[in-house]
Amino acid sequence: MEERSKIYIFIDQENQPVAELVAPVNFELDTTKLVDGKHTLKIISKDPTGKEGIRLVPFEVRNGPAISIEGIKENAVVDGVIPIMVNAYGKGDQKNFMIVGSETPQSIPFWIFVLLIVFAAWAVYYHFTSSSVQLFTN
Repeated sequence: MEERSKIYIFIDQENQPVAELVAPVNFELDTTKLVDGKHTLKIISKDPTGKEGIRLVPFEVRNGPAISIEGIKENAVVDGVIPIMVNAYGKGDQKNFMIVGSETPQSIPFWIFVLLIVFAAWAVYYHFTSSSVQLFTN
């Protein structure tokens, strides 16, 4: 019988592996049992001769409600009164998607106003230049 590598899977700094498997392997990581935040998946493999290989995979869990903030950015320098809008919404589960509250209303970006002003200026310019051409051609 052929000897195969063993795989030990750890999450964060745990001393006991969450799984001991024989390579090759497919498994599902259930993140619902982890708290939201940064974690590390540590995979150690041992070949039949006893040599070890280690792979660290950092990841972030966000199972809780998503939080959206408009009106202030991270590490912003501010003063005075600042209007801030906060929205928190859950994703539901794997079978149901929650529609209510899943979109965060946002203010209109300033470039939309700039685009409207440029379009209006072009329309006025076009109107006057095309009407002056018609006057001279009649």
